[in-house]
Amino acid sequence: MTHVYPTPDQPLKIGTRGSPLALAQAYETRARLMAAFELPEQAFEIVPIKTTGDDRSMIDADRPLKEIGNKGLFTKEIEEAMLAGRIDIAVHSMKDMPTEQPDGLVLNCYLPREDVRDAFVSRRGVASLADLPAGAVVGTSSLRRRAQLLNRRPDLNVVEFRGNVQTRLSKLDNGVADCTFLAMAGLNRLNMSDVASSAIAPEDMLPAIAQGAIGIEWRSADDRTAEMLARLHDTPTDQRLAAERAFLAGLDGSCETPIAGLAVIEGGEIWLRGEILRPDGSERLFDEGRAPLADAALLGQDMAARLRARAPAGFFDWH
Repeated sequence: MTHVYPTPDQPLKIGTRGSPLALAQAYETRARLMAAFELPEQAFEIVPIKTTGDDRSMIDADRPLKEIGNKGLFTKEIEEAMLAGRIDIAVHSMKDMPTEQPDGLVLNCYLPREDVRDAFVSRRGVASLADLPAGAVVGTSSLRRRAQLLNRRPDLNVVEFRGNVQTRLSKLDNGVADCTFLAMAGLNRLNMSDVASSAIAPEDMLPAIAQGAIGIEWRSADDRTAEMLARLHDTPTDQRLAAERAFLAGLDGSCETPIAGLAVIEGGEIWLRGEILRPDGSERLFDEGRAPLADAALLGQDMAARLRARAPAGFFDWH
């Protein structure tokens, strides 16, 4: 069956958050679609949408995300626009995405994954986490990073540090904290990799589930869009995220739970490492395993079950 592809008169509408990084991800998606189908830029329209997570009038930028409500914090309004037909596809950072989608929407197109590592960023000439002096002030809004830091360095003072990349760098310049952490993937996509003082190896700080991955969501009944997105889909990223997101789902993971995980393809197998931490960093439980690529999701489910069995009651509770 031959489908009619977008034209400047009837462009494909690409929904995204309005931050510089979200827009960069939407531009990358547009560029890949233009190249795959030899279409002009005017055949696509970027539609920025303000989400609850972006609304400064509703949210104090220094309140932890866990206090605001995390399910769909950065996705709800975008998905509503797609279900209403105002946009055709949505471009998401996969680490923001709940593990289940609303009825009528599909999320199984992934672009090739970027660098998965966290970046250590300091404006004070400090090269790495190990070089931070005792009592240094670290800014982060990520419960995962907070717990991982305090597990390794309980002497550090961790403060809430929300905002997009530019906002956080401005806070560093203003002395709010001695350092912060950003995703290398985001810095690379913004052509700002030089901002990183150093990149942190996964062995030293396991990244967020799906860090560095872009997912594209569309209406399940939209056959034309499904056909187009099939050309962009990156299978290795899909296989890795199948393991990681099954691990997250098995732990009922959210912004309120410090969970980290990374799947890597090695020799026809999927190698998954995962960990859960108490929010105050006082305890860390780690597991790893390997499985055939076809069993990536099962590997994630099994690892989640093992860690759940090891975690004492109240493991994720705040004290």
